[in-house]
Amino acid sequence: MGEQLLSVGIDIGTSTTQLILSRLTLENRAAPFTVPRVAISDRQVLYRSDIHFTPLLSDTVIDAAGVRDIVAGEYRKSGFSPAQVDTGAVIITGETARKENAREVLSALSEFAGDFVVATAGPDLESILAARGAGADEYSKEHHTTVLHFDIGGGTSNLAKYSHGELLSTGCLDVGGRLIKLDPGGRVAYVSPALARAGCPAPAVGELVTPEGLAPVIQIMVEALEQAAGLRPGRDRLEAFLTQGTSWTAEAVPVVSFSGGVADCICHPPENWLAYGDIGVQLGKAIASSPAFQQVGRFQGAETIRATVVGAGSHATDLSGSTIFYRDITFPLKSLPILKLSAREETGTAEELAERIVDKLGWYADQEGLTQLVLALRGEQNPSYTRIQELAQGVVRGLEPLRRAGFVPIVAVEADQAKVLGQAMAALCPGPLLCLDGVGVDNGDYMDIGAPVAGGTVLPVVIKTIAFHKS
Repeated sequence: MGEQLLSVGIDIGTSTTQLILSRLTLENRAAPFTVPRVAISDRQVLYRSDIHFTPLLSDTVIDAAGVRDIVAGEYRKSGFSPAQVDTGAVIITGETARKENAREVLSALSEFAGDFVVATAGPDLESILAARGAGADEYSKEHHTTVLHFDIGGGTSNLAKYSHGELLSTGCLDVGGRLIKLDPGGRVAYVSPALARAGCPAPAVGELVTPEGLAPVIQIMVEALEQAAGLRPGRDRLEAFLTQGTSWTAEAVPVVSFSGGVADCICHPPENWLAYGDIGVQLGKAIASSPAFQQVGRFQGAETIRATVVGAGSHATDLSGSTIFYRDITFPLKSLPILKLSAREETGTAEELAERIVDKLGWYADQEGLTQLVLALRGEQNPSYTRIQELAQGVVRGLEPLRRAGFVPIVAVEADQAKVLGQAMAALCPGPLLCLDGVGVDNGDYMDIGAPVAGGTVLPVVIKTIAFHKS
């Protein structure tokens, strides 16, 4: 049995708030007398919370105290304490991420997060976590096929396309079950601004509606999903509902899968169309009866409404490579922006490399100056000793403005060479230093780095998209 980590996943969605606790098992898969290769070998969900409606004070304000009470109550019922948590993620998803006090909610949850929990709301990460939580990635790998996974919640539909186990693309549409909320009598209580942005005709607040009266609005949403899957000609509906700042290339896929609250209504809709006080039941029925979706294969994952929180609790964390170098670092490190050089920019002399790094540091300077960041490099396969020394000199000189500003030189290398690079850098600059490898990132990503595990040989790492998106 390898080392074990307790991971928490908390998903605060447009409709529901959930929590899970998982056990992650670490295992060294390297042969004896070789460099350790530690990987997560097993993921076991230990506790699934009840599904709670996300408490709101208004259409634009989350009830932070209410969310805190939900999480506190679920911790008590689980039998685990926050102090036992090693890693995990807090995910504020869908329209909830656009609420004006999303950061306040994360602050209210800080005492339940342990020392290393991510707070993020990037649609790319949401899409990946939901797909992995539902098992769409494994299905595509095992069946040698391409799967487009839709996670349809209250405010948005997150898309993730996997082919033979590899992630191809992610996207997000403003399509969800709570874009229109209804009172118990069928009168409209709320209409999301997303429908107006999409140019979609919608009933007015206070209007009494029927399933038949809502059918045209719901049909337009379904057509947007069909176009995203390449199952309907054109891009008009797709373009209208694409979430601001996202893009999507539509291609016909052989298999689709669904998760989220609406997925339950696709498979097992309740008899009462007003059961959830929104259009989720009708949206699920419309997807189920769509001729376009009926003509392709459908994978039904083990998780539907819980897919994102399962993904957050057991799939958000990855591990660095096992040839890391760190000195005088206080962990955890959270929300570090990535500055990645291109392959061409990594070439050349130490002086040329330093100049390129200094030039790009300006991307992350604000009115108060530079900020802590991670310099990301691809690295070279089997570099010579001379080349490592040259690379170290260039990086140290390039990051000197950062170090003078009181920040730590942190370097992430895709290639397996962080230890030797870190050692070379350590001889050139005093103070804290961190080099890790085996991590693929890009500009626009953020990184969280947890305290060392497995005897100090690896670091828990979470790569995430921009922490909050605007409506």
